[in-house]
Amino acid sequence: MALILGTEYCKIDSNGRFKFPIALKRQLESEDCRFVIRQGFTAECLELWPYASFQMEVENLRKMLNPYSIKDQQIIRQMTRANVVELDSNDRLMVPPERKSVIGDAKEIVLQSTGECIEIWERKAYDEMNNEIVDFASMVDKRLGELHGLPPASDAE
Repeated sequence: MALILGTEYCKIDSNGRFKFPIALKRQLESEDCRFVIRQGFTAECLELWPYASFQMEVENLRKMLNPYSIKDQQIIRQMTRANVVELDSNDRLMVPPERKSVIGDAKEIVLQSTGECIEIWERKAYDEMNNEIVDFASMVDKRLGELHGLPPASDAE
């Protein structure tokens, strides 16, 4: 699975097409130009996954869940509610009509990598989300400290 890094600003046309940035394309492992696009679960954005990475994600999820559990079936169903999209000959991707409501009538979008996938944000929503993060350093200190059972750095001094 490729590690994808970067933030790119793109224009999007009225049909939902945008030019996939070369800086992101170069980071992909293979010549496979297929992606999976789905609505984000924790934010008002879309998630764009390299096809092979999405397959691995779903396979790992299936291993953790019980295929005979109704709740687990609902989780799988929601996680795989997605569309396969491909780069066209001009390196453009099209946001499927059923996913376009997430970004509305945006004229500019932001592609923000999360390492394993790329979030697609309407520019204004992306800026608002970033403005909500007031003290990132404290947030990282607190959360990573919690995960490792450590007190916040401010308490350790």
